[in-house]
Amino acid sequence: MARKPLIIEARINEYTSRSENGHIPFTPEEIGDAAARACEAGASIVHFHARHANGEPDHRAETYAAAIRAIRSRCDVLVYPTLGQITAGGSDVDRIAHIEALAADSATRPDIAPIDTGSTNLDRWRDGTFGSGDNTYVNHTSTLRYFAERLRALGVKPQFVSWAVPFTRMFEALRNLGLVDAPAWLCFELTDSGILGGHPGTIAGLDAHLRFLPDGPLEWSVSNKVGNLTSQAALSIERGGHVSPGLGDYGWPELGSPDNGAVVAHIAALSRAMGREVATVRQARDLLGL
Repeated sequence: MARKPLIIEARINEYTSRSENGHIPFTPEEIGDAAARACEAGASIVHFHARHANGEPDHRAETYAAAIRAIRSRCDVLVYPTLGQITAGGSDVDRIAHIEALAADSATRPDIAPIDTGSTNLDRWRDGTFGSGDNTYVNHTSTLRYFAERLRALGVKPQFVSWAVPFTRMFEALRNLGLVDAPAWLCFELTDSGILGGHPGTIAGLDAHLRFLPDGPLEWSVSNKVGNLTSQAALSIERGGHVSPGLGDYGWPELGSPDNGAVVAHIAALSRAMGREVATVRQARDLLGL
């Protein structure tokens, strides 16, 4: 029996520094170029964060719009900007304001936006100490309801992001409230390299998530912040999930610090070697009900 094709979501820049990999894109033009290379290699979704030319986060709607226009001028990949974590600051309205502005224009309306369904510590544990002492990502239940309601109204599909089993349970609660349209799109965010707020970036860490995989129509993926995703990708490919790699999460020194296109090609080759074809953008749209 034919297996459904693998959706590859390229997470191309996040907040990662170029000290981790010099190919991380910052400007809208760089984001557009990186998206095109990722799409050519097999990505059907591109997730990105707007950034200033020096790499600092840029939360302005006009910067996101410029990046989306740059992406869409180069390829037809599904576009997935962030809502922003704690770097965005402000109220729930502030955190989603750029998505509201982007959705007002069909040329810049995103296809997907994230909802992290819980709160967690992002402080990094290194050399026997924590980095800051207060780096916590907070998402109140009222925030989650508001984001789910607004994204539905805007015609933008949420990717619900689960860092640990309690996040998945919250996703199920939102679905029971009627705030999740089928098929749901769920990502398991594993964490490595001193980030302790998610399941470990290992096969066992992903398998612990999958023991609580909800019933019902949904597609799921896996990412690893900050670590090598290869082993977890293999499990996801085998179990019928999808994969979300990219330089935004990890510099991939094992592959010689490549660009995002080469990272996507690495996952695509793994999937094909395991007997599963990679989804086209059209197939990804169909699987996600877009």
